[in-house]
Amino acid sequence: MRGIVFTGERSLELAEFPDPTPGPGEAVLEIKASGMCGSDLKFYRAAKGGSQALGLGAVTGPVIAGHEPCGVVAAVGSGVEPRLAQVGDRVMVHHYKGCGVCEHCRVGWSQLCASGIVVYGVTGHGAHAGFMKVPASTLVPLPEALSFETGAAISCGTGTAYGALRRMNLSGRDTLVVVGQGPVGLSATQLAAAMGARVIAVDMSPERLGRAKEFGADAMVGPRAGDVVAAIKELTHGRGADLALDTSGSPAGRLAAVRGTRTWGTVCFVGEGDTVTLDVSRDMLRKQLTIIGSWTFSTTGQAECARFVEERGIAVDRLFTHRWNLAQAAEAYRVFDAQTAGKGVFLM
Repeated sequence: MRGIVFTGERSLELAEFPDPTPGPGEAVLEIKASGMCGSDLKFYRAAKGGSQALGLGAVTGPVIAGHEPCGVVAAVGSGVEPRLAQVGDRVMVHHYKGCGVCEHCRVGWSQLCASGIVVYGVTGHGAHAGFMKVPASTLVPLPEALSFETGAAISCGTGTAYGALRRMNLSGRDTLVVVGQGPVGLSATQLAAAMGARVIAVDMSPERLGRAKEFGADAMVGPRAGDVVAAIKELTHGRGADLALDTSGSPAGRLAAVRGTRTWGTVCFVGEGDTVTLDVSRDMLRKQLTIIGSWTFSTTGQAECARFVEERGIAVDRLFTHRWNLAQAAEAYRVFDAQTAGKGVFLM
């Protein structure tokens, strides 16, 4: 089979790999949809031979990219409980592998495993290929009503947004600021609107703010606002938002989220990388502010997100503005790297 491999400095190749065969406790998926996530750009842009998975572990040899897998079980290995996986099942993948026995792995949070992890699409072969081999325990059922594209989105970007909103205990009484309207931020806007919250979308791209409005944002703050924090406070009667979610990962975005949130409010960071500098007394202590970090979701959280999307009839497929095949990989990532369009997906 062929799979996409990032070779560094915004280059990639479509390499040949053996078709995978499941071992004990494993399953092989025929990939139907593999989403493109903003965090993929870190590895796409990394220096040649120098990424070392950017802190997620060592890499030996070429690794197939793609950590938003969705497809159909094509084969199962020995010892796989039928309730976990049977040939023909429609499934998503929780794209991490841990030790399987620690306190985190046993409750579906294998990415927190202290013994070390495999991140599929980063340190282990991912979904930008025709087939993918994973432990059967990582499989999460895809409801029949949901498309493979929706399942791919839930497998990272949309699921990450849902997990953060749940961490903040969002409800219909809240005003939420979402900083950054890329795929994760736009998912947060869409899901929060479905949960009944009032959403203020922040982004420096007029095109992305236009999409945020289509996805349910009640107010938009863009480059014309000048002072983002002042604009947020003007929209909240001078108090600030109840909750803020930063998906941008930028120092300025994080700071705007913190300073645009009211006294006793909560801020959540999900954007990876970079730093932020705060005035601890002014920005946190004297506001009784809660700041939390949220890294993706558990296996049960992924399944809960899928049920929520299904039951509310949320059109997650609308996130995708570009659909590609593997042969178009170079153009697909060139377009995605510009970060002006919406989300992309490879369809097999």
